[in-house]
Amino acid sequence: MDRVIKAARASGSLNLSNRSLRFVPDEVYKSVNAVGEDEKWWEAVELHKLILAHNEIELLKDELRNLPLLTVLNVSHNKLSELPAAIGELTMLKSLDVSFNSILELPEEIGSATALVKFDCSNNQLKDLPNSLGRCSDLSDFKASNNVIISLPEDLANYSKLMKLDVEGNKLTNLSEKLIGSWTLLTELNASKNLLSGIPENIGSLSRLIRLDLHQNKISAIPVSIKGCCSLAEVHMGNNALSTLPSEMGELSRLGTLDLQSNQLKEYPVEACKLRLSLLNLSNNSLSGLPPELGKMTTLRRLLLTGNPIRTLRSTLVSGPTPTLLKYLRSRLSQNEDAEASTTTKEDVIAMAARLSIASKELSMEGLGLSSVPSEVWESSEVIKVDLTRNSIEELPIELSSCTYLQTLILSRNKIKEWPGAILSSLRNLLCLKLDNNPLRQIPSDGFQATPMLQILDLSGNAASLPEHPVFSSLPHLLELYLRRMQLHEVPSDILSLQQLRILDLSQNSLQSVPVEFKNFTSLTELGLSDNNISTLPPELGMLEPSLQALRLDGNPLRSIRRTVLDRGTKAVLQYLKDKIVE
Repeated sequence: MDRVIKAARASGSLNLSNRSLRFVPDEVYKSVNAVGEDEKWWEAVELHKLILAHNEIELLKDELRNLPLLTVLNVSHNKLSELPAAIGELTMLKSLDVSFNSILELPEEIGSATALVKFDCSNNQLKDLPNSLGRCSDLSDFKASNNVIISLPEDLANYSKLMKLDVEGNKLTNLSEKLIGSWTLLTELNASKNLLSGIPENIGSLSRLIRLDLHQNKISAIPVSIKGCCSLAEVHMGNNALSTLPSEMGELSRLGTLDLQSNQLKEYPVEACKLRLSLLNLSNNSLSGLPPELGKMTTLRRLLLTGNPIRTLRSTLVSGPTPTLLKYLRSRLSQNEDAEASTTTKEDVIAMAARLSIASKELSMEGLGLSSVPSEVWESSEVIKVDLTRNSIEELPIELSSCTYLQTLILSRNKIKEWPGAILSSLRNLLCLKLDNNPLRQIPSDGFQATPMLQILDLSGNAASLPEHPVFSSLPHLLELYLRRMQLHEVPSDILSLQQLRILDLSQNSLQSVPVEFKNFTSLTELGLSDNNISTLPPELGMLEPSLQALRLDGNPLRSIRRTVLDRGTKAVLQYLKDKIVE
């Protein structure tokens, strides 16, 4: 023990976990001013990291104040019934973990630990949280699950930097609109297993929310404002009292998992059939049928329907493979449903779009059957966004180079064959480029140098476009990269240089493995790996928790992870992988 503590005097980090300690050794509380005679005081440093987890400690002394430079304190999995008031004197403390103890209340003084960024007080016996906790305004990750908390203090509205909140397994009856309206940076909200009767009407203000888990509450309705949660990838609303879904759910374009099991739904809205879901759980509801439009949801890998009084479908279809059911539903659609009678000419639509762009600076000419880019695009010289999706454009005119204000250029589903490098190099403000689903030939090895400021790039469906060694390092600001259906057999090594990536989609390829180096993508929030040939995942991928909110793995021959773990979603998979690192 003495040797470990002496070593900590040199490193500033002390780990005494799993030592069956019943109390904290007095030497731990001593500052560098109290070093032993056989120690070189001039080489000693103050403790900045103290790990006391997995012991039998019943008390932390007020002498904790002697460690003023402490930034990390972990006393989880002990037998503490209280925290000392001195916790508030640790003004440098950034991470505090007191989970899995028997703490009845937190001291008011904790509000003085204003440097806190991460705080975990889960699995205790807390009935409430002190108002003073609201002074810890830098908090970004707060976990208070599995207590008996009845309400959250309104002072927590000061958490303007909060990104992850977990209050699962308490006795909360509501989440106030004041709190929800203040947490605009929230990416994950878990308030499952509470007594919530509703969702705040301003939930739509959480535009960065990626994972919403409210299962096992008493919620009877989802507000129409949910459409504002445009980043949502996972929604877990099982075991509630929902009788209807708002049609606005269909606007959640990034949603991949929607769990609505064990509610009182009588129908699934047609508008929600345009979602690109991979998992839809409608089991144990009151559905008597399904809209045929659901058959168009071709991304769906698992559709769960057991426990519904469905009379319009054969039981073998309901319980059979999802693709078979979807095919049947498509067969019931009118073959002419997409035919829309219209007297409006193409020229009228283009002229109208040009007029609208004067104020909005955005020009949309989607699906007009255009074979070339209309002159209205470059005549709108200050336009910042151009959408030419679903046309028959084969090349970009040189005049487009004059659109120097252009930030977003969407050319999805056209007939472009050559990388428009010369034109792109003139668009110095271009941040978003979508060239997916074109017959694009190989991009020159220096092609990406034309777009150095790019933040979003979609090349999906262009199997021949990537050179043998694509230089993604020429795109240092890239935040989102989509490479679906590229016939990739391995991850291009230069992708690993993109340390700022938030979204990486490599689904529908032929990947057999995932590089261990993915653990370095510390900003990643979404990782798409579905429909590949991946049989195992590196345990190090678990290190991306909690930043990684959506990990898509369906359609892989994964044998190393049990189906029950996979079905519980991203959080469970990452925790499973992280546990494997320890083993």
